[in-house]
Amino acid sequence: MIENESDRHSVPSGSETHFKIVAVSSAFESLSLIQRHRLINHILASEFSNGLHALSLNLYTPSEWLKKSKVPPISPPCHHAKKGRKE
Repeated sequence: MIENESDRHSVPSGSETHFKIVAVSSAFESLSLIQRHRLINHILASEFSNGLHALSLNLYTPSEWLKKSKVPPISPPCHHAKKGRKE
């Protein structure tokens, strides 16, 4: 699942800069959490150089997903978010 969460941040309307990704893969079986994140960040390197700003990564093995089996709630706002923004 990929969800565009850009509308919850201080970015122009229609932006595609903040995303939540929920991925379940057996490829994660032998990887630590940080290795999983690095893998996804590496795959999306060109998107980061073209405007992608932030990812909320929720990466599971199939057995981990069976225990969780629901999409995590809304990601917390970044420090530039509209609500609670300090000027």
